[in-house]
Amino acid sequence: MTVEERYMSDVESILSHRHDNGADLWTTPDKRLIKGAPFSTIESVMYLLELGMEPEEPILKAAADLIFDTWREDGRFHVYPTGAVYPCQTILAANALCHMGYASDARLRKTFQHLMDTRHTDGGWRCKKFSFGRGPETENSNPLPTLTALDSFRYSDEFRDEPSLDRAVEFLLEHWMIRKPIGPCHYGMGTLFMQVEYPFRNYNLFVYVYVLSFFEKARTDKRFLEALQALEAKTVGGRIVVERVVPKLAGLSFCKKGQPSALATRRYREILLNMG
Repeated sequence: MTVEERYMSDVESILSHRHDNGADLWTTPDKRLIKGAPFSTIESVMYLLELGMEPEEPILKAAADLIFDTWREDGRFHVYPTGAVYPCQTILAANALCHMGYASDARLRKTFQHLMDTRHTDGGWRCKKFSFGRGPETENSNPLPTLTALDSFRYSDEFRDEPSLDRAVEFLLEHWMIRKPIGPCHYGMGTLFMQVEYPFRNYNLFVYVYVLSFFEKARTDKRFLEALQALEAKTVGGRIVVERVVPKLAGLSFCKKGQPSALATRRYREILLNMG
């Protein structure tokens, strides 16, 4: 897929922010790859891919090299030069590289194994950072990193059919029933979750259904089917209408709030295709 002419202005807008954080490729001089949202390195790469830019384009190849520069021998990605390395950071870096076509790279295979080996007891992934204090709810994994990890694993020929990933799927399906904020970072399913956000950035109904639709365990589950029905109810003429977008992306044409999005609808049709 290549960038359509109607989206070239979006590409140019994203590229115009590539030095905002003090260095090239949307990063800081000390390579903080998730700083500067919504125009961090990892997020900007994902937008360009969503718009149809080929991973072979020089700027995306350079961005991939930059992300791989933060890879460590144990499989983690140290996307900040100092401080702890949290699972969510490794997951975000791995996911971007998977979307760029590097899922079979030996380094990512090692990352996949690291993630498999470091799952929480409920099958998901959990950062040991308790910004909201500790309570029974923080004993759960963090839903969004778990969902993003599954989005990465679906690209892996080696791991995507691993039966133990069903535990992570089950954890996320159970959250559909719990609804309340869980995990150390307090991810819930309230009013904001039920709004269709695009492009995929935060934990919301659209990305939840999209990622889970790639997993057989989810596709026949009553909880998933309820979530899919909720998403279908929000479509207009079979198209996805964007209900929420981060303000700094509001000027981009592919994700206008209150309007149908052709690219978001393409993702929705992938869900339907996955459902057979």
